[in-house]
Amino acid sequence: MDGKKVPVPFNLNSLHAVFTPKYASKLEELLLKHYGFGSKVPILKLRRETSGELRSLAEYVYEKVFYAYSLKQWGLTPEELGPSVTGRVPVHISRDDCYFQDRYQAIPRHGYTQMLQRMANHPNIKVLLDTDYREIEGEVVFDGMVCTGPIAEFFDYMYGELPYRSLQFEFSYHPVGTYQEVAQVNYPDERPYTRITEYKHITGQRARGTTVCTEYPLAYRRGQNLPYYPIPQEENRKRYNLYLLEAKSLNNKVLFAGRLADYKYYNMDQAVARALGVFEKQVAGGKRS
Repeated sequence: MDGKKVPVPFNLNSLHAVFTPKYASKLEELLLKHYGFGSKVPILKLRRETSGELRSLAEYVYEKVFYAYSLKQWGLTPEELGPSVTGRVPVHISRDDCYFQDRYQAIPRHGYTQMLQRMANHPNIKVLLDTDYREIEGEVVFDGMVCTGPIAEFFDYMYGELPYRSLQFEFSYHPVGTYQEVAQVNYPDERPYTRITEYKHITGQRARGTTVCTEYPLAYRRGQNLPYYPIPQEENRKRYNLYLLEAKSLNNKVLFAGRLADYKYYNMDQAVARALGVFEKQVAGGKRS
């Protein structure tokens, strides 16, 4: 922000990173009095509920952290998105600089690729890449199917397309110990990319050099790139509900789960929880053998 590296979500430490000590302390006192230590306040709520210097702070954080980033990531302003988006990164009335504040945080020991490879390494599982299920639909006998792709595509877009955002990943190697101080640095400014991730900080591996990934958000174009993020807007939710009714009419012969099929923004822990939930309800519950 304005050439300074600032903790995000914006918190009490962020105040002291961008303002003078005297003014930062004053704003900190106002936030503590208004919300209490440990509170997490969505930016749109902070803008709506406050006045005076807290309102000025809210406008500052909105402009510097949320507005430009939302335009890049989603092609929409924060107000045009559902509250679930801006609510994912609330202002923290605390001094914890961590993005996630879950008690337990981890990744698979050998990474997600090996985790998925081991899941698929079963004599009853055959993996076909670059294969539309319609190409083999008449050749495979099944009691049930799990669809994790776009739900609108499954139903041949009978109610129109559900919009998504896409991404372009650029990986680059650097002959240095570390490229940046933390795993992820976000850029809510005029630069075309939204963030740079250095996985070395997450895995704890030791190597002479380091590889980073720069993410460029893009509009999703069917047949040209991949869908990544469902766009949370009311009109899209209503259209998704039409497809959901079609899915229910299949009487669980086809189960839909995942970001694209559920048209929901899932983190990895949420995606795993969703998969386990579908299993418990449909398989362990006796509805599928």
